[in-house]
Amino acid sequence: QVQLVESGGGLVQAGGSLRLSCAVSGRSFMIAAMGWYRQAPGKQRELVATITSGNKTNYADSVKGRFTISRDNAKKTVYLQMNSLKPEDTGVYYCNADWWGAAYWGQGTQVTVSS
Repeated sequence: QVQLVESGGGLVQAGGSLRLSCAVSGRSFMIAAMGWYRQAPGKQRELVATITSGNKTNYADSVKGRFTISRDNAKKTVYLQMNSLKPEDTGVYYCNADWWGAAYWGQGTQVTVSS
């Protein structure tokens, strides 16, 4: 049974930083493509950042230069370091793991950025 457990969300002032973590169990982590998505109230879920099994990264234009996705295969964990946070970064952040089209989601962690 695949499980993704996110942590690290919270309330932060604009300009601050947070680091999200997502621990994966139940399937081989090192071959999974991993990603972070977010959903703001009243909006659709959107891609924030992805990282392949070969450590190739991709970012939404809105977070480039501020967010960094990384993975630790030994710990079976993917991270999202978020710096220079803005109020528009507020939302529920979801971790995604994909094994060649078999995708799984975490339960989400709330990030709130106050102005």
